[in-house]
Amino acid sequence: MEMETITTEAKLVWDRCLEIIEQNVNQQAFHTWFKPLKPIALEKNTLYLESPHQFFYEWLETHYKILINRTIQTVLGPDGILSFKIRPIDPENEIVDSQDSKQDNQISQPTIKIKEPDIDSNLNQKYTFENYIMGDNNSLARSAAYRVSQQPGETSFNPLIIYGDVGLGKTHLIQAIGNEVKARFKDKRVLYVSSEKFTNDFLEAISSIKTNDFANFYRSLDVLIVDDIQFFAGKEKTQETFFHTFNTLHQQNKQIVLSSDKPPKDLKGIPERLISRFQWGLIADIQPPDLETRTAILKRKSELMGMYLDVEILEFLATNITSNIRELEGSLVALLAESSISFKPITIELAKEVIRKTSSSKVRKSISIEQIQSVVCEHFNITEEMMRSKSRKQEIAMARQVAMYLSKELTKNALKTIGLVFGGRDHSTVIHAHKTIQDMIKKDSSFKNEIDSIKRRLDINS
Repeated sequence: MEMETITTEAKLVWDRCLEIIEQNVNQQAFHTWFKPLKPIALEKNTLYLESPHQFFYEWLETHYKILINRTIQTVLGPDGILSFKIRPIDPENEIVDSQDSKQDNQISQPTIKIKEPDIDSNLNQKYTFENYIMGDNNSLARSAAYRVSQQPGETSFNPLIIYGDVGLGKTHLIQAIGNEVKARFKDKRVLYVSSEKFTNDFLEAISSIKTNDFANFYRSLDVLIVDDIQFFAGKEKTQETFFHTFNTLHQQNKQIVLSSDKPPKDLKGIPERLISRFQWGLIADIQPPDLETRTAILKRKSELMGMYLDVEILEFLATNITSNIRELEGSLVALLAESSISFKPITIELAKEVIRKTSSSKVRKSISIEQIQSVVCEHFNITEEMMRSKSRKQEIAMARQVAMYLSKELTKNALKTIGLVFGGRDHSTVIHAHKTIQDMIKKDSSFKNEIDSIKRRLDINS
């Protein structure tokens, strides 16, 4: 019969694979990890093996993945694939071993048999690629995210991990993947959860004795998106459950998308076996946006709010708020609220007033480039226009270099951003200015005292 032929072909292919594998591992490893595997089907270029349980598959993936891939491609050609099916633990779902061809068709059934109707994906519809501003700070992460959304589970970006500080747009980007997948593939089961939600679901499943339901639900997803995985730290049972969920989804070529506040290798309280799996795919970071990107974000956000602001106002806000996008967008809300409450038009003066108020409400808020320019110009008795001009006069050039030096030392702005604020200068000019002032401080104690004096004034004014 056809199934018997397929099974026989699968056995022949696997026997050839075993001959190669036996020559590349010691006898103990060969008999322990490879002999118990059972060939069950051969479909086109994919050989399916049944593993006695999940641990076998995980061990093989961790220790022999390269050897297995090389072997199957030697036997079946460059497109050869080896896929594992795990023998279910639940006796009711266990695959029946039989030579009867009528029962052989059970072998092709996936471990997760339940394919539920569509689910509530927990996605915020406002998080899309269309309203996500791409800049130098996030171009890799955004490009990878979009590619994943077009081919979920079919790229080498699995898992895709996006990391970066708070408020830089990680949640927006990973949810944009989910929304795009839902729009393009109506039948895909997509779920977005925070790490806290995943943990709470698991604890609830334990308390209600429904851990099998929990496992079946999460492992039946086509795209699983988990936010802030750093909060799995120290939660051993949750980590164990997520580990098996990850393995099952990855084995079935389902897409996994994760976010974190730092790269996987720097996560504390997460076991090494999870860290190693996080590193299987692509890890992309999001940095704080530069001035142009911050301005573009403000422009898009203000338009969505029905506010069409002058570029001067947008650039002022973008120059003074550099920490994260969340605070940046908050400044627009504050500006609109101040305008509505005080019945004042939105002007640069009102924007400065809002910035002053928000600055005073926070302890030791980051100093802005504009504040540095103002204090340095006052110290050297020149105007800010003179500082941003092309003038090479000694007193102006010195003030400019001091301000650039302090901007690099006291703010988190990129060199490119600092240069732009100083009359559109190149980042190399900022580097030169910083080195010049640094050398002068080392050689001249009176000049160092002068710089310290400016720093003290900035601290008072910040």
